[in-house]
Order: sequence, then structure tokens, then C-alpha cells
Amino acid sequence: MCGAKMPKQDAELDYRRYRQLLAEAIDENKRLAFIDLLIEEGARERLQAQRRSERMAVTVATITDVLASSPD
Repeated sequence: MCGAKMPKQDAELDYRRYRQLLAEAIDENKRLAFIDLLIEEGARERLQAQRRSERMAVTVATITDVLASSPD
């Protein structure tokens, strides 16, 4: 699950948004703010992927426990 890709439509929207923000980054402060935004959003995506992975692991463990305790 960690390597899950963003839906194509969302990726296109982000691409357009980032392209627009880059075009607007005409001075050093705006360029640095753009870089900070990219870092922040990348970190948020990694955290969300980690949470999905942890939820999946808990789900798998629960299913395994249920199956192991069920009568044959």
C-alpha cells in the first residue's frame, strides 16, 4: 500500500497547481515558499501512506487472529 499512486486526475491537478505556483515564484521569497510547500506536501503524503500501511497491518493481524481462532 505504501507505493500506492495518486489517481491520474489528482496528479494532473497537482501538476497544474505546482506549475502555476512555480510560474508565480518570481522572487527569492516566493521560490523558497514554493520549495517549503513541496516539502510539506511530500511529507504529508508519506505520513498518509505510512498510516494506510499501519492500518492494513492491523487489519491483516485481526483477520489472521479471527481465522486462527475459528473452529475448522
